[in-house]
Amino acid sequence: MAAPRTIALVEDHALIAIGFKDLVATAPDLMLVGMVESVADLKTFGEKLDLVVLDLRLSDGSQPEENVDAIHALGAHVLIYTGAEDRRLIQSAARSGALGLIRKSVSAEVLLDAVRTAAEGREVFGTDWAAAIDADEVLADAKLSNREQEVLSLYASGETATSVAQRTGLSRETIADYVSRIRRKYAEAGRPAHSRIDLYKRALEDGILDGPTP
Repeated sequence: MAAPRTIALVEDHALIAIGFKDLVATAPDLMLVGMVESVADLKTFGEKLDLVVLDLRLSDGSQPEENVDAIHALGAHVLIYTGAEDRRLIQSAARSGALGLIRKSVSAEVLLDAVRTAAEGREVFGTDWAAAIDADEVLADAKLSNREQEVLSLYASGETATSVAQRTGLSRETIADYVSRIRRKYAEAGRPAHSRIDLYKRALEDGILDGPTP
């Protein structure tokens, strides 16, 4: 009997991580070496991994492309695991050489099949992944600063300028200036955002906001 494939999970939502652990425990051909909240923590295992199942968007602010590169440097394959629609982040992961994407909403059987496939170094095909690989449209980067992204995420979610000011510790006038600057940067990138709905769409496109979970 072949040795089980060794895998690790990078996921910063505890309930999802626990569910994943319980599921993998039912598969004798897979061995979960451990679960961590960031890619940097994978080095603590001291064991060669066949596969890392990677949450697309982590709270540490890391980008999929840099995470996939770091995992490849450890000699492991990568399967993206996500619950949200972040087209640009998915494209970034696809360009960096991850083997595929699986939704957190899929059935246990589908998830285990995807993990087994990726652990063997084979691609996991799906509509999200195919669209990311085949996409010939590359959205121009508006080059928003971290603070501008923070303001956009709040304002585009429906917060008023006053409430954004209170949340960020800035003045209402400063928030208004940020919003104007964000609109200008998107316009200069050829992606105009005249309305709040436009700003919401731009934030979704750039992965600043998560889309509806399927």
